[in-house]
Amino acid sequence: MRTIQGILPANPRKSPMMALAFLCAVVIGAYEVSDFILAGNMAGLAYVGMAVVVAAFVVSMLTSWRRGVYIFFAWLLFEDFARKYLGNNMAIYFAKDLLAAVVYLSFFLAWRRRKAQGFRPPFLVPLMLMVWFGVLQVFNPASPSYVYGLLGIKLFFYYIPLMWVGYALMDSELELRRFLKVNLVLIMLIAGLGIVQSIVGPTFLNPSVMQEDIRELSNLYRVAPISGFVVYRPTSVFVSTGRYADLLIVAWLITLGFVGYSLLRFPKGRLLGFFAASFVAAGIALSASRGAFAWGLIHAIAAAAAFLWGAPWRQGEARRILRTIFRVGLGIGFAIVLLMFTFPDALLGRLAVYSETMSPDSPTGELGHRARDYPIRSFLGAFDSDRWPYGHGIGTTSLGTQYVSRIVGVKPLVVGVESGFGAIVVEMGIVGLALWLVMTAAVLFSAWRVVKRLRGSTWFPLGFVIFFYAAFLLIPQMIGGIQAYEDFVLNAYLWLLLGVLFRLPQLKAAAEVKAAEQSLTAQPPRWVT
Repeated sequence: MRTIQGILPANPRKSPMMALAFLCAVVIGAYEVSDFILAGNMAGLAYVGMAVVVAAFVVSMLTSWRRGVYIFFAWLLFEDFARKYLGNNMAIYFAKDLLAAVVYLSFFLAWRRRKAQGFRPPFLVPLMLMVWFGVLQVFNPASPSYVYGLLGIKLFFYYIPLMWVGYALMDSELELRRFLKVNLVLIMLIAGLGIVQSIVGPTFLNPSVMQEDIRELSNLYRVAPISGFVVYRPTSVFVSTGRYADLLIVAWLITLGFVGYSLLRFPKGRLLGFFAASFVAAGIALSASRGAFAWGLIHAIAAAAAFLWGAPWRQGEARRILRTIFRVGLGIGFAIVLLMFTFPDALLGRLAVYSETMSPDSPTGELGHRARDYPIRSFLGAFDSDRWPYGHGIGTTSLGTQYVSRIVGVKPLVVGVESGFGAIVVEMGIVGLALWLVMTAAVLFSAWRVVKRLRGSTWFPLGFVIFFYAAFLLIPQMIGGIQAYEDFVLNAYLWLLLGVLFRLPQLKAAAEVKAAEQSLTAQPPRWVT
């Protein structure tokens, strides 16, 4: 008998060949480990241990694609931590891509055997047109190497299949709640470590000796121009403060959605949501990231207004939403006050940075320049190149070009802009930008239609924050730069959560049917005496 995948025996302990292979692997592994120990090579020993862990993950993911999703996201969130301590090794950097490929393979085989449900996204045609054009851009004659094109394909499109995985994963409300709770626990852990690092400084969670190309990213400070406060920009488990700040933004939205959903659906789980909201809010306040701080406030206001607009008023749930908003605000206020009394310098220094550089009436304010003038100038700079109609090829200005240059020995392009939409013009030309805008409009329009169907139900808060996250990543973040979309953490969450969003109407319908059946069972017919 074979497993779903038809690859592994149903019971490996009863397979002589598997037992022999396992014995050989143990003997070889023990021999290699002993060499590393005798040589005092702890880094090499760590690599062997990590290879064993990844191999175990692969086997586990092949036997269960659902388990593979959780393994993949856990690795995704903590991969940078291993890179910091093991010299930014490229094998670690690409391990997530291997794990994603295993998830796709395991899911595809389960789908072929009708063990997983698929769906057709309403925006499939514009999405496939964008992917097709991106693949063509791999062969752009202005590209220094095909490897840059492969890098671009990976950054732009590799995690799109997670949309189908996310849709199939949420086949029950129990699975949805499990996914949200696991993510909240991981988010709280990362935010908590970031809070500690904000107070302790760069010596926490950063090795004393670090690879040169990531050392500077872990030792950045920001100065308040008027008061002179100098504050450290924490990275938590990541290699850069930007990636940590970006995670806090998506974590904040997921937390708000979970709090609103759990409040209306179940009495249990609220405490976890309140704790997570307090941790993430404190992490944002101490991040020294002006973008995270500003967007955190905007997202909180938008979510509160949307929750009131979409609350099930007929069931009287609007008052519960108001109480929840008040309690969440009270919990966040308590966390901020606690920080004020325990570590006043850490908090006051960062508040000074925010107020002195973002306040409209501050003489050193940069809000107008960073939010309006600089992005527009950066976007227009994409048309300075004579190849703006055709582009230089996908991936030529993407994140990670320094690694491609190191591998293939070809220098990357010096042409580049910070604007995300401008970067698409530089890489794929004006046609690529047009296709990208059409795809974005189709994605957001389709997502909003789902959110409107959820209005007035207990599922609305969760659906709204997913839509709002997609809109945030695909429009304002792209105006500021391509880095957020190409951040593998944010990109993976985008496509997986879109799959979750399109599954919510089915979960809502199933819950309504179940509630109706329970109501009929609880009330016997009138003719029963």
